[in-house]
Amino acid sequence: MKIRRKNVRKKQKVLWKLFLSTLYLSAFTFGGGYVIVTLMKDKFVDKYHWIEENEMLDLIAIAQSAPGAIAVNGAIVVGYKLAGLAGVLTAIFGTVLPPFLIISVISVFYQIFRDNFIISELLDGMQAGVGAVIASVVWDMAAGIAKKKEWTSIVIMAAAFIASYVMEVPVVYIVLICIAMGVIRTVLAGRGKRKK
Repeated sequence: MKIRRKNVRKKQKVLWKLFLSTLYLSAFTFGGGYVIVTLMKDKFVDKYHWIEENEMLDLIAIAQSAPGAIAVNGAIVVGYKLAGLAGVLTAIFGTVLPPFLIISVISVFYQIFRDNFIISELLDGMQAGVGAVIASVVWDMAAGIAKKKEWTSIVIMAAAFIASYVMEVPVVYIVLICIAMGVIRTVLAGRGKRKK
């Protein structure tokens, strides 16, 4: 009985930390889902040590390939990893609450905000910061792959960049090709383990 209570308290503590973390990240992150990726890594991998770095990259890849906002998808996969369905609901609520409140306030005062010079300049300044944060995310993720010297991943990453940026191939096709390559790679790795 004591062990069960202890487990319940531990899960409640994780859920509470998960809620506060996703609430904080969502409230103070401007620029979309790609900005939140680095902050999620800092919080859940580096600070709390709940998730391994490799696993976090996998979860973010899942969040990016799923339809919908990456911030919410990221919260869903992290919440599920940490506490199952309760974690999913907690993380979604924590992630959606700040934008919901902010948009509600802005919609009430829309006319005032729309014509305000200071607000307009503030939002333009935020765009420059968002670009820097997205560049940081790309750098961190690419550096993690380069450190492991996984040449297949490096070649795929470079090819995806060239296909998207230089050849202007739609990102949907690149994602679908990468998914197919990942499935093939996983199947081949599974067969190799079975033979041993």
